[in-house]
Amino acid sequence: MTDSGCQGLPTTLSDWLELLDARHGANICLGLERVSEVLAALNVKSDAAVIAVGGTNGKGSVCAMLEAILCAEGYRVGCYASPHLLRYNERVRVNGAEASDEALAAAFADVEAARGNVPLTYFEHGTLAAWKIFCAARLDAIILEVGLGGRLDAVNAIDADCAVVTGVAMDHMDYLGDTREVIGFEKAGIFRSSRPAVCGDPCPPQSLVEYAQAIGAQLWVRGRDFGVDTDRQQWSYWRSDAPMTCGNAGVSRRGGLAHPALRGANQLSNAATAMTALDALRARIPVSMQAIRQGLMRVELPGRFQTLPGQPQVVLDVAHNPQAADVLADNLGQMGFAPETWAVFGMLADKDVEGVAKSMNARVDHWLPCTLSGSRGLDAETLIGRLRAAGVEEGRIEQGSASPADAFARARKRAALDDRIVVFGSFLTVADVLAEIQNRC
Repeated sequence: MTDSGCQGLPTTLSDWLELLDARHGANICLGLERVSEVLAALNVKSDAAVIAVGGTNGKGSVCAMLEAILCAEGYRVGCYASPHLLRYNERVRVNGAEASDEALAAAFADVEAARGNVPLTYFEHGTLAAWKIFCAARLDAIILEVGLGGRLDAVNAIDADCAVVTGVAMDHMDYLGDTREVIGFEKAGIFRSSRPAVCGDPCPPQSLVEYAQAIGAQLWVRGRDFGVDTDRQQWSYWRSDAPMTCGNAGVSRRGGLAHPALRGANQLSNAATAMTALDALRARIPVSMQAIRQGLMRVELPGRFQTLPGQPQVVLDVAHNPQAADVLADNLGQMGFAPETWAVFGMLADKDVEGVAKSMNARVDHWLPCTLSGSRGLDAETLIGRLRAAGVEEGRIEQGSASPADAFARARKRAALDDRIVVFGSFLTVADVLAEIQNRC
């Protein structure tokens, strides 16, 4: 695609999104050359401290925690996250508020003018538009969530003052490689020489560690350089005074912390990872313990072990790979007893459906497979076959549904008041059900 699109440009956000989708759809084309060229043409800069957040799972949670803490401290904060659930505006936030349709449309137009004949993907165009908005807002801190991988992701065209890799697991293997070592190298590509790098994975691939050492990044690893101690009521955070000390230097501790508003035991490691990134930047954007406490108590992120009020209990989770499904299964196990669990389940074709199903099978009594729309979506009948291949018993697989909303309606009719409904497998699955719930309200 080389057309500049100078004639008849859209004027509304919805028209811009329709145009970008028509040009590129969901196609993924990794590489920094295009986005770097247009970034230079935009000629916009920011003095804000930039934190880039990558990783297989937990990126959204860490970004939300960083945003909530920094806002609680009174800083002006921009946060770019993806994908969205209900509105594109969710991807670009300033001081916790979603960017307006008008601001996004204007930023898309600016990127269009700057790109000339340089082709950009949907994600690249959106990343540059977010950066344009952030630079105009005169922010103190900017949080950028990596879309896919790290080394060749559009976000990596912007140098981060601190880079975070939440963890490394098997996902997006068609693009990133089929081993943790290869994937770890790709994710480590957001690290920068002589700047802090935080890894929330207690057993990071050696490729990630070696890359950090090779470029001279200041690498902090959970379990070695920082971590958590916890009980049911409170938890404490600890951090070595310097990274890579293996216990040879002093250790700082902060105790008596309330559990984050985001539910699930995994959120403690995400909170510790976010706190370590902020500690690494404390000379530029210092934060108080009061702001940390307030931020962790107030943080919100739809679709991450989100439990809705009412009966039957409804849990929404975007888990879409085996590691995330393992966490979801553990979190469900720590909830109160439910006689039966009904799973509204929809996934994309390029995901490890069997691995996810095996991770969740012990927690699910009734599987309600559903069709996801789009070129990457699996239809319900194919999904049923994949569930059978994963060893799910025939009697526990319900009839397929045309959409997640249809499967959810079926689950609501079948489930008893003290049962539980879990909606998971994809952002699209959760988004469709969440939209249906909001429409009913």
